[in-house]
Amino acid sequence: MDDVVDWLLDSDPAIRWQVERDLLGAPVDIWQATRARVASEGFGAALLAHQDVDGQWGGGAYFPADFDPEGPEASAPGQPYTATTWALKDLREWGLDAAVLGDTAARLDANSRWEYDDLPYWGGEVDCCINAFTLANGAWLGADVDGIAQWLLDHQMDDGGWNCDWVDGSTVSSFHSTLNVIEGLLQHEVLTDGRHPLATALRAARQRGAEYLLERGLLRRKSDGALVGSWATQFAYPFRWKYSVLRATDHLRAVSLRDGTAPDPRAAGAVEVVRAARGADGRWVQGDRPPGRQWFEVDVPAGEPSRWLTLVGTRVLRWWDGTDAA
Repeated sequence: MDDVVDWLLDSDPAIRWQVERDLLGAPVDIWQATRARVASEGFGAALLAHQDVDGQWGGGAYFPADFDPEGPEASAPGQPYTATTWALKDLREWGLDAAVLGDTAARLDANSRWEYDDLPYWGGEVDCCINAFTLANGAWLGADVDGIAQWLLDHQMDDGGWNCDWVDGSTVSSFHSTLNVIEGLLQHEVLTDGRHPLATALRAARQRGAEYLLERGLLRRKSDGALVGSWATQFAYPFRWKYSVLRATDHLRAVSLRDGTAPDPRAAGAVEVVRAARGADGRWVQGDRPPGRQWFEVDVPAGEPSRWLTLVGTRVLRWWDGTDAA
């Protein structure tokens, strides 16, 4: 396993600092020093260089300004991932210090509007996933996203999850939407240190959302136990908005470490899917990624060993097996 860790360490700072923290248990000053390099090297620096003077990326909130909703790109599989929300999500998840972005929150407040109904950026819109991303991004940048927090509470479904298709009449939750929301809620909780006025309600909502997934073993329909979809067991980075049991188990790991709770045995089957995907060399191979325009490559083509997937898969199994460095 040492050669896998060495391979992971020989990587972009956005990956390396997480390897140091999660797999090696390095002292805080070591991994924090590596994390600080995200602003000046590799993926982080490259994405920062694409920010517009008005605070946006690509001239748009969720879609770049040059995206034509009636054009060929709109009818092609996937979507462009070059606009503001995706850039902020990536930078936050890569570990960028929010202070590096300076007055970005204020610039977005002044200049960015959602493509849906021209709504103000930090007020959110009607899509659960978009609002969850924005809740976390706003908490990270110090923006006022209290309205989005309340909106997510108001739009939790009776079964405990969320569904972005609620606007079209859906009354049952989606695996994709639910995971995106509970990830956003966890990030908001961590970034506000659980001191938000709605903290208790948001935490309860997050736990109900996780329960929705756990009741289904993270990968099966509750009604008949059938696999919810082949996408649940397909792993590819960047994760974007898509659900997978790799993402779901990594979320449960983060919750377990924050709350000081043991792994939930209902996740056992999903964890074994993660384990089975590990190659004999200890690496996970890139799958088919969500198609769509991006600023630059941050991982390997399909079929090649992925550092991102290997980082996440390794820490999930170490957590589950009780050997987590964190």
